[in-house]
Amino acid sequence: MNACQIPFLLLAADDNPDDRLLIQEAWQEVSPVELQIVGNGEELMDFLYRRGQYADSTTPSSPNLILLDLNMPRKNGYEALQEIKTAPALKKIPVVVLTTSIAKADIDRSYELGASGHITKPNSFDEFTEQMQALYSYWFKTVNLPAIK
Repeated sequence: MNACQIPFLLLAADDNPDDRLLIQEAWQEVSPVELQIVGNGEELMDFLYRRGQYADSTTPSSPNLILLDLNMPRKNGYEALQEIKTAPALKKIPVVVLTTSIAKADIDRSYELGASGHITKPNSFDEFTEQMQALYSYWFKTVNLPAIK
């Protein structure tokens, strides 16, 4: 385990309540890493900058990894990704896009904006759990994550 980043935090941004529940349940099955979920890109940025409802939160403000849906209201995933990757305090945080889209244009744009990966949401809970297991194994047990303040 990456000793410089304990405790770990996964931050997910998704507007769909069913997908948020799926992420939460699958993550709990495969990982001891803390999970925080927000409902849109504006909430994501509020969490990262400790604004609004997150101003007094005791959850660490710097996640080790962000899972980001693309199609969200108020601030979509592309806008949030661009803001994260251009902000000096946030740009080192790995962002993995987790979306229903398999469109080449969406995949290309995600990487052009600085995404560390692009995952298409599967149709079954078992497949989703397998994806979360692979994500946990790679991002929290294999790679060395950057120090984020």
